[in-house]
Amino acid sequence: MLESHIADFERYLRVEKNASVHTCRNYLNDVREFDRFLQQGYSGNVTDVREVSNLVIRAYLAFLSKKNRKSSQSRKLSCLKSFFKYLVREGVLEQNPAQSVRTPKREMHLPRHMSVDDVFALLDSVPDETLLQTRDRAILEVLYSTGIRVSELVGLNRGGLELPCGILKVTGKGRKQRIVPIGEKAVRCLESYLSRSEGVCKKYYPVRSPETIPVFLNARGGRLTARSVARVVDKYIVSCGLHRNISPHAIRHTFATHLLNAGADLRSIQELLGHASLSTTQRYTHLNVDALMEIYDKAHPRSKKQKGDI
Repeated sequence: MLESHIADFERYLRVEKNASVHTCRNYLNDVREFDRFLQQGYSGNVTDVREVSNLVIRAYLAFLSKKNRKSSQSRKLSCLKSFFKYLVREGVLEQNPAQSVRTPKREMHLPRHMSVDDVFALLDSVPDETLLQTRDRAILEVLYSTGIRVSELVGLNRGGLELPCGILKVTGKGRKQRIVPIGEKAVRCLESYLSRSEGVCKKYYPVRSPETIPVFLNARGGRLTARSVARVVDKYIVSCGLHRNISPHAIRHTFATHLLNAGADLRSIQELLGHASLSTTQRYTHLNVDALMEIYDKAHPRSKKQKGDI
């Protein structure tokens, strides 16, 4: 039912919105899932896109609630709002049927993070003997020093490094670029890796511009993938004895949490993380409040009832 509009929507996402391949794939998958929902008749006899109403959208959310988390429902609804907004712009629809549908309230999950001691144990667990070990150490140092997303890490190109100035040029969500500072320890690890990988770089990229040469290479000279970075993190989490479910994204949360606990303001952390909305960054305040409450309970003489209190 919607397939005739999906190809046009894909061109709109790629050309006008400049969306990444990952974003396009997710949006198209979500629209096609809604199309299958319509074709299977769960919402009644809807045979044309112009017959989709806000009641149909609500029925779809009710259907999703049986097997999807609130976060997934919210993402799928957001996709449909974008899709129908596009159809309104193209004159296919007079109004957006999903616009008035409220987004499901998402569960509040505090982000997983590591203590300062655990981070140092992780970073110090990586030897510096082989080229791959030097690369892995640079990966972990850059993740913790900058707080960038793993997709941004693997997307780094050598032309985007300004290490003497202590900054990286990062391409984030929606292909938006931002400048991110990087600490001295991470700079030294990165410079060591770049120096040792120079021969590999010349072998696989003899005439390429630094603007297009990946920073982090796999064993075959190609760009490292996000999944490979996750395996690197897993490997050293186990080797240093932490045995916790720590992902590259958890290191990003750790970066933000440590900054906040050290006194950094939310607006600065928002800029460093590349969050479009400050509300996304504000979830880290919950972690900070928890830490303050723990200190209060331990230190304040009237924080708890003493023995013998009535």
